[in-house]
Amino acid sequence: MNKKDIANIRKQFKVGNDLLKIKEIYNVYIMKESSEIYHEQSQPFEMLDEDQQELFMINFKKVLTGQLDEKLFELKFQREAENSSQLILHQGLLSSDVEDWKAQMLLLVEKMLHEKQYEKDIVVTFIRGEYLKPMKRSEESEVSNRDTVFSNSFILSSINNTQEPKKELQFDYIEKEFKYNVKVDPVINLNTPVAGFLFPCFTDNAADVNHVLYSSAKANEPDPEFIEDVLNAEETMTAQEDKVVFEEIVKDVTGNQLNTSTLANVYEEINRVIEEHEEEDTPRLDHKDVERVLKMSGVEEVNTEKVEAAFQKVIDDNNYELKASSILPKYNSKSIKISTKVANISLSPQDLKYVRQVNFNGKLCIMIEVEEDTVIEGFTMIPEAFGNN
Repeated sequence: MNKKDIANIRKQFKVGNDLLKIKEIYNVYIMKESSEIYHEQSQPFEMLDEDQQELFMINFKKVLTGQLDEKLFELKFQREAENSSQLILHQGLLSSDVEDWKAQMLLLVEKMLHEKQYEKDIVVTFIRGEYLKPMKRSEESEVSNRDTVFSNSFILSSINNTQEPKKELQFDYIEKEFKYNVKVDPVINLNTPVAGFLFPCFTDNAADVNHVLYSSAKANEPDPEFIEDVLNAEETMTAQEDKVVFEEIVKDVTGNQLNTSTLANVYEEINRVIEEHEEEDTPRLDHKDVERVLKMSGVEEVNTEKVEAAFQKVIDDNNYELKASSILPKYNSKSIKISTKVANISLSPQDLKYVRQVNFNGKLCIMIEVEEDTVIEGFTMIPEAFGNN
């Protein structure tokens, strides 16, 4: 799934939307002390009152919110995994019997509880439904875009912590006394899911049952145990890890000798690759692509052997492919941070070409090219000849 596919389904999660039909909702309450199921409950989603539906819709949107490879990860199922979650989810998706669907979801809950001790009571929520997407109408066609739709069945799961109820002191106007208000019912935190997933993935309006979309609680911190033991999916690299791999490869190839002008060219070339593939999946860069990017950016003495050796040294895989979107700082925002003892500077990758590190009178200095007078605390600075104090 790309970010457009995810955005399309996420925006459907709203009460009263006829393009999203949620059939059942199944909640399982798990005790932290025993890691056992304390209570379970299923019912048709439409039987919930509107306020409850709204709370869950917000929760489901949270599961599908975040940047790809940071909070959301499209994972490939492991082949020939024992007690395969892919098979469990697929059977649950195709089941016409509610009890059978619940039984399949309980198999997943059992995997979550296997040798796992939670810090708080948790609630695991499952829904299954149908996502309808109208076909695009051509200008020549008079057929309404609602007359023909793509229909995709799905299962979505959200895992949420519980919170202790607040302790309050109240004043009773009638009895004229202060009372300690004791609440014992835990509150389910639907605003911050600790994990979740969507099955199957959707690409170009087609279901992909070989992949699952996993949602982590924090950016760049996927839970490897949940991925491997619960979802039976293959491990994944985060955007942050991909970026570190790319940086180490470039350092190795260049001998850690790179000026700002060349680095700006590298980012510009990667951004051009992304823009050329804007309508497609995020492009990936193998060792040949990295070699080409570095040569196009002006890095000297780059050859295939050097780049392959760097891949082997850093990632131990000559065939590894880097996601272009992961290794490029956000191109149109001030995503690059330059930190010094004197000042911190933020700028966009496309403006990096205006920055130079120079040696002046034996001291390292940062020089920034500007198009207008610099104003500091309301004072316009007078241009000085380079080298004058």
